[in-house]
Amino acid sequence: MGWPSTLLGSSDGYVPTVVALTPETFDAIEFDAACSGEHRAAAQEMTRLADTGTQTAAMPRSEAYIRAGEQWLLADDPAAAVNGFMRAIADGGPASVDPRVPLARALFQLGRTTEAEGYVNALAAEAPRDARMCDLLAELLVEQSDLWVRSAGPTPVWNCASAGPRARSARATR
Repeated sequence: MGWPSTLLGSSDGYVPTVVALTPETFDAIEFDAACSGEHRAAAQEMTRLADTGTQTAAMPRSEAYIRAGEQWLLADDPAAAVNGFMRAIADGGPASVDPRVPLARALFQLGRTTEAEGYVNALAAEAPRDARMCDLLAELLVEQSDLWVRSAGPTPVWNCASAGPRARSARATR
């Protein structure tokens, strides 16, 4: 695959150097997988990097596990994806998205509906952190044909309008 040569570098020609986790490396792996369709190979490489690479401020280990899990989903291996998302949760580091959203998606794909719904309900019970999380949660519920049921009635399960930039700006001026 056309991944950065830094993944294969070594200090003496025999022992590989430690690889720092970077968004650029993961972006390159994702781009190559999108072009080639080799999502399984990308997921395997991302998982290996998440396990062995040195996390950085730009790429915490939890983010690496989430991105690997997303590739496992694209490779039609939701069980491996669950493992990646659970490892992201266990790591507890910062990430661009709450790993419980893609974890619920993988659990639904495995038919573990009760467990998946538990994560969805926990997310819905929390105050929304950002609009992206609301977007991903809504997308997941639409996939499950559940959005309209959850948002119907006088009191929606969650209010994602309170997570958007306009809402934050309006709250700040009150």
